[in-house]
Amino acid sequence: MISFKKLVAMPIVAAMLVAGCSSAAATASPNQAPAAGGATVATASTGAGIVLVDASNGRTVYNFSSDTANSGTSACSGGCAAKWPALTVPAGTTPTADAGAAGKLGTITRADSGALQVTYNGLPLYFYSGDHAAGDTNGNYPGWNVTKP
Repeated sequence: MISFKKLVAMPIVAAMLVAGCSSAAATASPNQAPAAGGATVATASTGAGIVLVDASNGRTVYNFSSDTANSGTSACSGGCAAKWPALTVPAGTTPTADAGAAGKLGTITRADSGALQVTYNGLPLYFYSGDHAAGDTNGNYPGWNVTKP
């Protein structure tokens, strides 16, 4: 499990690493998960308890109550997807998790973009556009839940 103090320090370390990388790495989407071999999701302690976060940036991931587990589809598209962007991985990448996330990871192909969206226990994972820092849980609304390990 990642402590909140480490979660806050992660973006600083990541920024220093990105500064020394190529311009392609510097322009990567903040919602894109790390390349193959790195963890896609990790656990972190937040104001909402122990939740799943994107391992690359510490941002909380959510699930949508309108999604059906193991359906292979997302019920969030259009304006919904703009407010709730999908946690995605590059084609050919298998999502992974730290030891605290014991559920089953997988992917679905989004109908609107063709991107591979990460799933946890069969439910697609999303970010909330109103979360700006590691550990934020501003998207815990009716119909949207922080994803618990």
